[in-house]
Parts: sequence; structure tokens; C-alpha cells
Amino acid sequence: MAEKATGSPASFVDQSVVPGDVVLDLTSMANQTIKLGGGLRQDCDAITAMKAGTLKFSKPNKYWVETSQKRYVPCAGDSVLGIVADSKADNFLVDIKGPTIAFLPVLAFEGGTRRNIPKFEVGTLLYVRVVKANPGMNPELSCIDASGKAAEYGTLKDGYMFECSTGLSRMLLSSPRCPVLEALGKNISFETAIGLNGRVWVNAGSPSTLIVVANAIMNAESLSGVQQRIMVDKLIQNLKLSSSSITL
Repeated sequence: MAEKATGSPASFVDQSVVPGDVVLDLTSMANQTIKLGGGLRQDCDAITAMKAGTLKFSKPNKYWVETSQKRYVPCAGDSVLGIVADSKADNFLVDIKGPTIAFLPVLAFEGGTRRNIPKFEVGTLLYVRVVKANPGMNPELSCIDASGKAAEYGTLKDGYMFECSTGLSRMLLSSPRCPVLEALGKNISFETAIGLNGRVWVNAGSPSTLIVVANAIMNAESLSGVQQRIMVDKLIQNLKLSSSSITL
């Protein structure tokens, strides 16, 4: 039987948890508002883990259980990469790699009205936000942020999309900036869109640069920060050598 959490919330962050573990005691967090991410649920005054992993925290008030898995469990507030699967009168049906298909209302865009409904072909890649994710229901998506602006959401054109574990996605989005992205950014120009559902989109000025970025990201999950930087240095050197040989 899981024991009741007795320390401060910070005591359990970055610690391993299993289903049933009580990770937060709300009676000791009076006047604090917290946001629960994936892998956690509230049982009266206790926050309990629903899956095995590591308890994580991000400012100002979000907690979640981080795991490295292929299957994505939608959670409200997540930014994800979705693929349009079908179009209906009121919604686009979108694959976000979850247990069920998600839907994106045709008006869930900045300034969206019946007169300017966007048209997406099947297979279009979108960067979207999960706004509702209740058990037994199809997740609802949006292409606007909490303030009603498009921000970074919308269609992702060109580039290359690949799938990875949800753990790698969270590592890439971590703060301070993930070492592999930091090292790449110091040497080459590229764009990324990272979904918490285990999908990553990258774009660069040339196919060879795009391949380097994608390979570096895919190989980073099992490496330490130092190893990630060493790997990037080697990939950049190889890229420069190949570019020089083409010039010659």
C-alpha cells in the first residue's frame, strides 16, 4: 500500500514513482493552485501516480509523471503534432498518436469564422494544442493559444517529421535548453516543432543539414549532456567535410 507523502512537494520531484504512490499532499499546500499533467490524478487531498516513471515539475505550478514510451496519452495543455485524417462539416479529424482520433473544430483558429474555414488535405501536418482530454472521449484540439492567438500553431510545411518516445520529446522541451538542441543551434540554422506526443518536425536550408539535425535528435535520448555535445561536434565536422568535398 502506498504511503502518504509527508515531505515538501520539491522532495518528490525527479524521483521514481509507481502506480499508487501518493506524490503530493494537498493539505500541506494550502492556498496553492497546481496543474496536473499526464500520469497523475487527484484522490481527495492526495495526488496519486497512475503510471511508473519520474515525477517532474515545471514552473509555475505543473506536475506530471515522465515516462519513455511510444504510446501517447493526451493531456489538456499539451502541444502536439497531428496529421489530418479526414474532414467533416464542423471538425477535422486528426491523428495525434493517442488511443483515439482527436477532433479540431473548424473555428478553432485565430479569427476563425464560417466564411474563412481552412482547407486541409488528408496527411497535412499540424502543430496543435490539446484543450480537452477526458477518458472515454475524443480529445479536442485547437490552433490558438490560451489568449486566442495563433502563436506557433498551424500548418507545418516542407521539412521532415519523425516519431520518437514521449520521454525524448519532453527532454527536448526541457529547461534549461536540451544540450543537443543547444549545440546544434550554435553551429547551424534550423527550425523545429516538438510535440509531446512523440513527434518531431525539423526543417533546414539543405537536405544534408536536415539529416544531421534529425539524426542528432534521434540519437540523443540515451546520451548524457556531454555525450550529446560530442556527438553533435562529430556530425558537424562530417557535414563540413562533405560540403567541402562537394565544392571541390
